[in-house]
Amino acid sequence: MSAAKPVRFTLNGAPREFAGDPALSLLRWLRDSEGVITAKDGCSPQAACGCCTVQLSGKAVLSCVTAMAKVDGGAVVTTEGLAPERQEAFAEAFAKCGGAQCGFCIPGIVMRADALLRGTPDPSRDDVARGLNQHLCRCTGYVKIVDSILEAGRALKAGVKVAALKVSGKVGTRLPKFDIKDAVLGRRPYVADMSRPGMVHAAFKLSDHPRAKVLKIDAAAALRMPGVERVLTAADVPGARRIGLIVQDWPPLVGEGELTRYVGDVLAVVVAATRDQARAAAAEVRVRYEVLEPVLDMFQALKPGAPLVHETGNVLSVSKAKKGDADAAFKDCAFVHEAVYKTQMIEHAYMEPEACLAEPTGKGVRVYSQSQGVYEDRRQIAGLLKLPESSVEVVLVPNGGGFGGKEDLSVQGQAALAAYLMMKPVKVELSREESILLHSKRHPLHMEYKVGCSKDGELRAVKARIWGDSGAYASVGAKVLERAAGHSTGAYYVPNVDVEATAVYTNNLPCGAMRGFGANQATFAMECAVDELCELGDFDRWKFRWANALTEGKSTATGQVLAKGVGVRATLEAVEQRFKAAERAGIACGIKNTGIGNGMKDEGTARIFVKSPTEIELYHGWTEMGQGCDTMAVHAFCEETGLAPELVKVRVRTADEAPAGMTTASRATSLIGNAVIDACKPFKADLARDGLAKMTGRRYLGSWACDWTTKPGYDTHGKPICTHYSYSYATQVVIVDAEGRISEVVAAHDAGRVMNPTLFEGQIEGSVHMGLGYALTEDLPLVKGRPKSLKFRDLGILRAKDMPKVTVIGVEVPDEFGPYGAKGVGEIGLVPTAGAVANALYRVDKVRRRVLPMRR
Repeated sequence: MSAAKPVRFTLNGAPREFAGDPALSLLRWLRDSEGVITAKDGCSPQAACGCCTVQLSGKAVLSCVTAMAKVDGGAVVTTEGLAPERQEAFAEAFAKCGGAQCGFCIPGIVMRADALLRGTPDPSRDDVARGLNQHLCRCTGYVKIVDSILEAGRALKAGVKVAALKVSGKVGTRLPKFDIKDAVLGRRPYVADMSRPGMVHAAFKLSDHPRAKVLKIDAAAALRMPGVERVLTAADVPGARRIGLIVQDWPPLVGEGELTRYVGDVLAVVVAATRDQARAAAAEVRVRYEVLEPVLDMFQALKPGAPLVHETGNVLSVSKAKKGDADAAFKDCAFVHEAVYKTQMIEHAYMEPEACLAEPTGKGVRVYSQSQGVYEDRRQIAGLLKLPESSVEVVLVPNGGGFGGKEDLSVQGQAALAAYLMMKPVKVELSREESILLHSKRHPLHMEYKVGCSKDGELRAVKARIWGDSGAYASVGAKVLERAAGHSTGAYYVPNVDVEATAVYTNNLPCGAMRGFGANQATFAMECAVDELCELGDFDRWKFRWANALTEGKSTATGQVLAKGVGVRATLEAVEQRFKAAERAGIACGIKNTGIGNGMKDEGTARIFVKSPTEIELYHGWTEMGQGCDTMAVHAFCEETGLAPELVKVRVRTADEAPAGMTTASRATSLIGNAVIDACKPFKADLARDGLAKMTGRRYLGSWACDWTTKPGYDTHGKPICTHYSYSYATQVVIVDAEGRISEVVAAHDAGRVMNPTLFEGQIEGSVHMGLGYALTEDLPLVKGRPKSLKFRDLGILRAKDMPKVTVIGVEVPDEFGPYGAKGVGEIGLVPTAGAVANALYRVDKVRRRVLPMRR
């Protein structure tokens, strides 16, 4: 038989010849053979996300499903092959307009946009949105992506450069996002883009059953596979067998004689020369089980005699929020509404699947992590390997989206274990299917609400019982339900509250942190209930909310009396005219904590190192995942010192000892800003005395902490109840047409101080996109503990053409403790959305929607 004819083509103008498997995807050839990292792998070979888009003979194609045979005679172009003026136009436009947040999806979008603009040099917004139909973005809501493409198109058509922004970097300016231009063109590496000499690859053998006893793990066949160097099991773990952010109940490897608790449990780690070899061998690991009946319904899990998911029982936590006497208050209420509200499990769907690269050092390991907390990674990996924390260095690689789903130690532990035991660099990359199986999800909640008010429309009482399916492991599920209880009365003052929220273990996928963290679910129920009360009492929906809104001196569900900076009414006033002018509209308010609080310490550290008069390094411990925390650090530095932002470089690695907790609870801006302000105090004194030219080599340390919050439901020993040091507030109006199609979302958000208008708008636009999906289309149904589908396109994420107009209104009611008055922004953007959508759709067909997703 004659050899297959070689495939001949060009790559960015250079001739290439390929003589391998003609069915190999162009994406794998680019990344694995040519080292081209600008084409990203978000879901291959599902062809659902668009991150892998390149051009083939002038046409934008998905390289993950383009076989090398189809490339024959063609011209392959990646971002590197675009003409320099086109590269510059896209990079500058996306930086200027804020079109890139995490940046992972953007290189593929650039390649699509370039092809679109060549064919349609003057496209409309609708042309661009429809042209992006093969692309997903989880960060931006697409608004600023379209803005960026149009900006680049105008410059290219006119033959001029995109006018770059020249700003001081001080607070309130539209400083372009730190280090974003390389990300726009795909040149900034994510973990999966990294390599090391002598690096090997690891793949996982996951459990075949949600609940089973592992009798035998047979790796003999896997070890005989080509390229395989080692198979690791639980017996190889030298240190802690269970890890966790709060409760240590999650085994990085389930061993023989132990129970699996969900289908994402890792049973073996196969290490081989290539990724494909590792994955093929992992499929050959044979496991003998004693299959047990899984616990899949949380109410069945609570019944006496139910099988125990953990030895401690099936109740992970019970959180309470109580004040006054709700039962007595209901007797005096003129109007009472009772209903059950249900929300669904959803997937974070960040564009970048989990990956980790670990390498041995002389004393331990260095881990390149995409996680939301490198210091938490260090703590848990050190325990796993039985090493002092000083022997574990974790370097943050800015990630391709997190939204809470990268808080738990997912693949970092196994990568570090393999590198440490084998004394060579090891990389783990999950497929999209594995990612969906393995990491935690948003909690589905069952909420029984009873809400009452007086004849004059004054809220008097809320009684709620909330149950959340936390799945197989604790993650931060107890805190999510605690937050749901603490936010159960929404943005309103209710004098009598009786709320209990229970987190339940099952054998379903674990549920943990996701943007909104329990506040979304509770707010959906409360805002729907408020609208129903308004109907019962014939109250004006806007006036009812304004009259009952939290204000200074009023208390939240937990009994915390708010002192300063309460912006609920200001956000209501910002949307009043739009709401009243709309023929059909829904309205909802929201409140979201800044900082974890609830009796836990919020703290952050910043270090400044003057490397030279032209380069200043700023170190902190928070994760850049698209939200812009690095840029916030630069803003604070420029505001304090008056120096130019171009001088500043930001990095995060544990070796710098600028410790911080998990990047969660919308607290990064608050804690970074305050820590940088503190570090700048001695810096400014030296700057005034000596000048920057004489400061080379000097280092400065700053920190800030809140240690005065109290745990809800516990004796405060005379201290005032303070569950959180700061809150942000919002009101959203959803406007619909006669068929129930959403035409516009008006989002008024109290940021305390808008640190960067472009980034602020982008956070809210992206949050609204996620909130609309949560309300209408997103779902992750399980069948016997396993997702019904592992396809990215089945998750229900809205695409650019599906998005309505989003109008963002910035409101500034300064916070008492935030830097320059700033409050958290990252999560509040979707807290009111589902309630506003439900209330809007009711205006069309008079149907009350109490279950998510609502599916128009």
